[in-house]
Amino acid sequence: MSELGGRLIGDHHPKSPIYRFRPVIFILIPLAAILFQVYISRFFEVLSYLDMPLLVTVYFALMRRSPIVGLFLGAGIGLVQDSLSHQPLGMFGIVKTLVGYFCATVSLRFDVGNSGIRFLLAFFFYFFHQLMYWVLLRALLGQAGDFDPRRELVVALLNAFVALPLFRLLDKLKDRA
Repeated sequence: MSELGGRLIGDHHPKSPIYRFRPVIFILIPLAAILFQVYISRFFEVLSYLDMPLLVTVYFALMRRSPIVGLFLGAGIGLVQDSLSHQPLGMFGIVKTLVGYFCATVSLRFDVGNSGIRFLLAFFFYFFHQLMYWVLLRALLGQAGDFDPRRELVVALLNAFVALPLFRLLDKLKDRA
């Protein structure tokens, strides 16, 4: 394997650290992201394309590196977002549970401190989130959802670009375990 591949996957480095966050940070940041998503996007329609609760779910799941923590984090953020939005209750909970679990699982294999990996994961998990939401909307509720892959890829790029400075900002709040 090349040296670049080894750095990205983490083969040549000791196991990446697991970070802990103060409980107040672990509660306030997701709550602020949910409130941003629910209320700010009503006043500024351009910001409705950003999925801040998803980006926060991805970040905390990647940093904690525990599929169980990622699962519960995604479920909690998703259910709170469901309760504050006009979406069917449980849809964001299910999808963000999957995202949290898979993000944490991926973080066990890759060096998630790398900005390129973070960008790719934010891009991929946004698209995955939207696709799974659409599938569940059709399968569980029998509703025809709006899913345009080209539009979702562009919005996934936008979210991935926003994720990089957001993740750097959140990096300043973490404590080493």
